[in-house]
Amino acid sequence: MRVTGVIQAGGRSTRMGGEPKALITVGGRRIIERVISVVAPAVDDLLVVTNTPDLYAFLRIPMVPDAFPDHGSLGGIYSGLQAASGEAAFTVACDMPFVSPAVVRAVVACAGQADVVIPRAGGQLQALHALYAKACLPRIEERLRAGRLKITGFFEYVSVFEIPEEELGRLDDPIRSFMNVNTPEELGHARALAEIRGDQGELRPTLPRAGAPRLGPEIGPSSR
Repeated sequence: MRVTGVIQAGGRSTRMGGEPKALITVGGRRIIERVISVVAPAVDDLLVVTNTPDLYAFLRIPMVPDAFPDHGSLGGIYSGLQAASGEAAFTVACDMPFVSPAVVRAVVACAGQADVVIPRAGGQLQALHALYAKACLPRIEERLRAGRLKITGFFEYVSVFEIPEEELGRLDDPIRSFMNVNTPEELGHARALAEIRGDQGELRPTLPRAGAPRLGPEIGPSSR
């Protein structure tokens, strides 16, 4: 099955004072560049969902706008999946600086097993680090047109394959892999972690988990 990697960069970054999270540097690189460098080898092609294409022209990657503006993360998932050249889209948020190559490959490898392939970590489904098949489009569109924007709301109408946290833990540290950056405090934590691990190197002494940034984006309507 052909899989398109979709980077979601359509959020407003309100908790960052409006500064695009994707363009903030962690470990000397923009977060979106860190994400792309991990996702690209695991998929057949890439695209970026954004309403500000001028900001991302330097990436030289195809871009599409939100098909349903102001419809949150569910709208972004729909937009990327609709535009994807593949039969499925691996969708990932642009603000996850430590996306794991092993975890991405594990999710993409399950393409075809269900309409949705989604990891669970930290007690929640990682909806913006998941794979969606084209079969999801009609169900997602129904929700969008009804203004019902919770991502998992359409799951009862499609087949879902969930990857448990125990399995992910054998591949990488879920606390780190699904960390995202929404606030200045979370950004500071991510930069400290990048410094500890030497950015490119293996993780040395880990930061305390207490007070660590939350795992992945929320899956409600305001997650972008």
